[in-house]
Amino acid sequence: MSSDFVEELKRRAAEVCRTIVYPEPGDPRIRQAVERVAEQGIAEPLLLGPSAELPTRAIPGVRALSIEDSERQERLAQDYARRRQVKESLAARLVRRPLIHGAMMVALGYADGMVAGIAHQTGSVIQAAQLSLGLREGIRRPSSCFIMVLPRLGDRRDVALVFADCAVNVEPDAEDLADTALASAETARVFLRQVPRVAMLSFSTAGGVGHPKVDLVRRAVELARSRLKEGFVEGELQFDAALVPEVARIKLKRETEVAGRANVLVFPDLNAGNIAYKAVQYTGGAHAIGPILQGFSKPVNDLSRGASVEDVIALTAVTALQV
Repeated sequence: MSSDFVEELKRRAAEVCRTIVYPEPGDPRIRQAVERVAEQGIAEPLLLGPSAELPTRAIPGVRALSIEDSERQERLAQDYARRRQVKESLAARLVRRPLIHGAMMVALGYADGMVAGIAHQTGSVIQAAQLSLGLREGIRRPSSCFIMVLPRLGDRRDVALVFADCAVNVEPDAEDLADTALASAETARVFLRQVPRVAMLSFSTAGGVGHPKVDLVRRAVELARSRLKEGFVEGELQFDAALVPEVARIKLKRETEVAGRANVLVFPDLNAGNIAYKAVQYTGGAHAIGPILQGFSKPVNDLSRGASVEDVIALTAVTALQV
């Protein structure tokens, strides 16, 4: 499925044309995707992997790099050893792993970003990014989001919303939720080109229920508000109060900057976030772009192992625009 929103992302990515590394060259979906990425000028693709997994025929506009390149491998290992304060012998073994090698290429500027995960678990992609790149200043834990492009929301069509966290943090505390809110607000600013309006979700709206899980969300709202430099954060809000103006007016009995017009939805835990995005995707016909990883010092993004060629292309455009 494509959409006007996705096509706009591709167009914007083509304007900057970043170099993106793909460390899973053996998957046919990756090969098909990078060929189209190159054809459309969305990015400059680098296929990285063992020589045996690289394509035997040249793909126009796509560079194929062997992970066995001794000169590059030595340089990456030396830098990894310095960053992580480990022995070079250990670093040399680690950078033979495609995910670590690819992430270190991003760290050293061989590439602007990495797209991986079609043949690896999310945890492995996150670990490679944390070990090789580290987190942005002020962020203590990475998170994820999906850009959900809804066919319709009320009387609006092709509506893009940010859903977070749907793939990484299982039971976030208040500080984790605040980090997710801040990172997701930045995602909305960059990709939606809108003022971030962040709804911190719960099963209660504006003090309707007293419960430790609701108290956690309220604390996260306080922390996020104190740190957010651009945009608005509100909570706790129920899903309908966050998105439907009529419901927001009934439940809050006042006008706010977020309720009824949120563009970022932060779920209280991974159970809620993962179930919600899949429900909206498969029963509501939404296009789910992601998971987009947030909080790292440079762009690394994770593909679902069930990703389509179109998913790879869309996430490539996202990665290029995160730089």
